[in-house]
Amino acid sequence: MASEAYGSNRTFIHQSANCKGSIAGFQIFHLPKALSVDGKQCRGYPNRQNLTTMNIFQTIARTIIKKSFHLSVWTIEQFHDIAAYEQKARKLQELPDGTLGKDIANCLEKNNLRLVPNYESHDLKHVLLDFKMTPVDEIRMQAFMLGNGNYSIPSFAIFIFGALLLPELWTTFYKDYKNGLNSKPIKTWTIEDYAHCQTSTLRQVVTNYSFRQQRELNMKSLIRFGALTAIVLGTFGMLFCLPFLFSSNVADLVGAGFPFVGGAIIASGGLITLSNLTRQINTLTT
Repeated sequence: MASEAYGSNRTFIHQSANCKGSIAGFQIFHLPKALSVDGKQCRGYPNRQNLTTMNIFQTIARTIIKKSFHLSVWTIEQFHDIAAYEQKARKLQELPDGTLGKDIANCLEKNNLRLVPNYESHDLKHVLLDFKMTPVDEIRMQAFMLGNGNYSIPSFAIFIFGALLLPELWTTFYKDYKNGLNSKPIKTWTIEDYAHCQTSTLRQVVTNYSFRQQRELNMKSLIRFGALTAIVLGTFGMLFCLPFLFSSNVADLVGAGFPFVGGAIIASGGLITLSNLTRQINTLTT
């Protein structure tokens, strides 16, 4: 079963540096040999031919994803000054150990990569969320970011492309999506803002985020907006009707009196709601 931990490689197929039975850097967990009764195969166990076919398809799929990413990066680099980004990577390498910037620089060096122009935050997310620089983890990270609110065309395109080639990992992608949904939004995070922060601390901020608290905060913001709107509209109605209350015409008095009272009730309701909401917030902060 795939773990829900970010970037963990406890999937059916995972990256392996040096292991037997690995194909293109990915270890294959072979299922037990099919049981047999009277020389016949029992149902429920795939034969070796099916396993071989599946492994070949998975290898080809990962190779296609990897080559596609390399081609995309190469194309982007043709239109930018790479020297400036290499200088930026060297400055990150000078940061103290344990900082996000230092970890990004070490990750790039370890994988023989460099910052992609205009996509530096992509590497930030890889390191922050502990997703490896592999085809599978690239798609997993996109699933996480879609759940996290990153509804961009590149994110959708990469995820759909990878999901079509890796149908055996749809369950894992769904779990990553749920993890992103319940984590602190990071789509706007940049290296410039967080390079000097400790990676471990930032991970705690992201993973310990309460979606329920955010939903309650959004609800309180909506209530506050409604209360302020009621106060403004009620006050405006009262001021609009006020001149007619001094008229000698009974029709004007009646016609303006009821709206004036209605505006006063609406404004008073908004004031009471705003007062109660402020009291609740003060209670939580003390």
